[in-house]
Amino acid sequence: MRKVMGRVSILLILMLVLGACSSNNSSSEGSGDGESSGKKVTAWAWNINVPVLEEAAEKFKEENPDFELEVVELGREDVYSKLTTGLQAGGKGLPDIVLVEDDRIQGYMETFPDAFVNVSDKGFDESKESFPTYKTDLLSKDGAMYGFPFDGGPTGVFYRTDYFEEAGVNPDDIQTWDDFIDAGKKIKEATGKAMLGLDLNGDDGLYRMMMTQQGTFYFDDEKNVNFTSEESKMAAEKVKMMKEEGLVKDTVGWDAWISAMAQGEVATAPSGAWLSGSITQQAKDTEGNWGVFKLPAFEESGNRAANLGGSNYVITSASENQDMAYDFMEFFTTSEGVQLTAMDNGLFPTLNTIYESEAFTKDVAFFSNQPIWELFASEMNDIPSVNFTGNYAIASDESIKAQSEVMNDKKSIEEAYKAAEDRLKNRIQ
Repeated sequence: MRKVMGRVSILLILMLVLGACSSNNSSSEGSGDGESSGKKVTAWAWNINVPVLEEAAEKFKEENPDFELEVVELGREDVYSKLTTGLQAGGKGLPDIVLVEDDRIQGYMETFPDAFVNVSDKGFDESKESFPTYKTDLLSKDGAMYGFPFDGGPTGVFYRTDYFEEAGVNPDDIQTWDDFIDAGKKIKEATGKAMLGLDLNGDDGLYRMMMTQQGTFYFDDEKNVNFTSEESKMAAEKVKMMKEEGLVKDTVGWDAWISAMAQGEVATAPSGAWLSGSITQQAKDTEGNWGVFKLPAFEESGNRAANLGGSNYVITSASENQDMAYDFMEFFTTSEGVQLTAMDNGLFPTLNTIYESEAFTKDVAFFSNQPIWELFASEMNDIPSVNFTGNYAIASDESIKAQSEVMNDKKSIEEAYKAAEDRLKNRIQ
């Protein structure tokens, strides 16, 4: 019996030793595939962001040979749908890294306060001054940052140089929105062209730019609904004045708006820097007939900087590869080479250390040999921080309704925006 027990004990010991060796071997093999070692990182992104991520991963891999990045390309709304579903499920099915736009990030941070990794704790505050304040404020909560600033949408007025010349209008003389309206009258009289295209019943982009340049938004800094503020009234009045003066071509939807520019039906397009890509691609035969000037101010020497668009990257708290994801995203966000690649792909980086590079200072042939990127970069530090809150989407809906009522003469500005404010308050209770 003792001999049998002795043999059993020896067998058990051998099995345990072999099991340990097998476990060690399997762990060693696992580190080669980049998965169990924590070297493989997944990311969700869309469109032109994908090749930028992939090229950055190749550069990062030069110093981190075990690193792997899997980019899952999804449509923008698919990203948000899956991100929301995953966060509601406690992080299930989420990747390590997600691209989130400026107008959505605060909503996620408010609704899911533990959703994203605190990157200040991991040392990102050392790079904070390399980005404009409006971006770092956007990603901050209780003094800490929860994401990496990426691209931005500094605004300006894209304009047809040939129409301005024909009408004898000098863009340098347009300092205020009143100047802009006066110039529009001259251009329409001389050329028959509308000053700008607006989707008056479906988009409030111009109103949003005007609110932002005044340092506010649908909500004020205390998250109070802001539709009846003086800033809102002034913005709505200017848009209404443009409509009443016959300076607006009603362009319903994105395609119609771009088409109006491509076909020479409008003289200007106030928008974000990203519009340059659409103009150069959709209006190729107009090369040399475009320029850019800063948004007009509401008063002489007033602020002419605003933002429209932009995005950021976050690391999900559900990530099992947080350290590697952080190392890659820190490299991605602060590497000048990577951000210049983003610039080449049509994105406007917010990393301010690259604004002195040739990519930003060079003349752009399509835009009458004007250094338009230098103009956009010059306003980055003047863009005010605004409060999107988690109710951005429904506030946008109410803002567009109010604008439509005003532009179609159904209500006065005061009545329309007061009604919109009351409806919004009820919806967010």
